[in-house]
Amino acid sequence: MNPTTYAVGDVHGRLDLLELAFRSIATHAGARPHRVVMLGDYVDRGPDSAGVIEFLMRGEGRLDLVCLKGNHEDMMLGALTGDGGARRTWLANGGVETLRSYGASPDGDLRRTVPEAHIRWFSYLPTSATDAHRIYVHAGLAPGVPLAEQDEESLMWIRGPFLRAPPGAFEAHVVHGHSPQWEGKPDPSQPELLPHRTNLDTGAWMTGVLSVGVFDADAPGGPSEVLAVTADG
Repeated sequence: MNPTTYAVGDVHGRLDLLELAFRSIATHAGARPHRVVMLGDYVDRGPDSAGVIEFLMRGEGRLDLVCLKGNHEDMMLGALTGDGGARRTWLANGGVETLRSYGASPDGDLRRTVPEAHIRWFSYLPTSATDAHRIYVHAGLAPGVPLAEQDEESLMWIRGPFLRAPPGAFEAHVVHGHSPQWEGKPDPSQPELLPHRTNLDTGAWMTGVLSVGVFDADAPGGPSEVLAVTADG
């Protein structure tokens, strides 16, 4: 097991920030072995979802990299393989910007627009990862339910019951994204650091801040530090 895990919050098409995040990780880690866990939501809203996917697919071949599936990947798959309602829902939640990044208009043929390799990649993304002390997911966990019994909808979509759950509701510290702003996190540009969970979604597409949590595999709980990546350094 690598001694350090770097967990990266929701990217949402900000390829510029993602590239800077990986440079920051490489500088911070130096020669030490490490793992990178992407917490999902690579597509939609930001300007270069297609570039983000290409970057991550290349990275899987040369890095210890785990890419989790987020609800926006789930929506995009639904739009590509489902009915018109699923397509309209996705387009209304950032899908228009994603299609533009592929050089297409919203009324185009999605299956012809998005490369088959990208569709396959979305389809096989895992919905959770773990280390000795933590669970990594996109959205969160249903309180009181062991990880092995969680359904994928909770892992990718849950908010209220998870965000309001008290310490002790989960079998390990939970590292997640999905919720850049709610009543317990009024500033979307700041991570949410609690004893029982770490929320690294800092709304990169709207705030210009992409957060990277640094987790020691030998130490329980939250991150030892959080790297705030911005376009202006």
